[in-house]
Amino acid sequence: MQAFISVDLEGMPFVVIPGQLNLKGSLYEEARKIATKITLIVTDELHKNGFDKIVIADSHGPMVNLHVEDLPECVEIVRGGLRPTSMVAGVEGCDIAMFLGYHAKFGTAKSTFDHTYSGGSVQKMVVNGVECSEYLLNGYVAGEYGVPTGLVAGDKQLIEDDVITHSPWVEAVELKQSLSRLAARSPSLIKIEQELRKAVNKAVIKLSEKSLKPLVTEKPVKVELTLRDSSQVDGVDLLPFVKRIDGLTIEYVSKDMIEAYNSFQAIVYIASAISMSRQYLS
Repeated sequence: MQAFISVDLEGMPFVVIPGQLNLKGSLYEEARKIATKITLIVTDELHKNGFDKIVIADSHGPMVNLHVEDLPECVEIVRGGLRPTSMVAGVEGCDIAMFLGYHAKFGTAKSTFDHTYSGGSVQKMVVNGVECSEYLLNGYVAGEYGVPTGLVAGDKQLIEDDVITHSPWVEAVELKQSLSRLAARSPSLIKIEQELRKAVNKAVIKLSEKSLKPLVTEKPVKVELTLRDSSQVDGVDLLPFVKRIDGLTIEYVSKDMIEAYNSFQAIVYIASAISMSRQYLS
């Protein structure tokens, strides 16, 4: 059997300041160790349950966060970007998908690092009428490939808002309870390990009982995207498949979630490039 794990950082326990999230951050190495530890716990339990291949998508920021020297033989890791389907690259062909270190969507009150994919570019992403967090966006892509979601571990608010609401069959583990954008309460790693191992085992049992489901949306896929700045929309509006709704909002229609996701990535890169280019105009 083959499992897929997507690993983000903002929803990891103890991660609460920007200095833990970027390559030059003062506490980035601490966050790397935490994320690697969490990933290894889940990987080990999956391997004990008969998964002989585990694909891990290193999915935060530069996408080179995990300590690869610590990964076991059964693991293949997807690192670096830009890459098709980004945070879920490698999910196709897997039997189960799991999401670790995930966080709430942009605008969520009292939630550490609330954002949706790109904090500098995206205010809101709505897929077929459903406002998406990164979990829902990535879960829909896994579902497009027929891969059921079995486990989500991350911020409590994400679990309450999106996981329970849209995928009640999923095993969920709270890695932190946010107190504000830059503060959270986290259990000990010992407690977290116990909860993760229980959740993995429950998810595997559900998989064997066929009670896990792919997270799916209708096709074609209509995406409504609200960006952070009107100049970003000025640039994105030049794309032939994009329709501008107002100063900050565009929409487009894709044949499936794979196409919708990759178009979204391209739009975000354009928006980010426009924001960066403004520094040369001052």
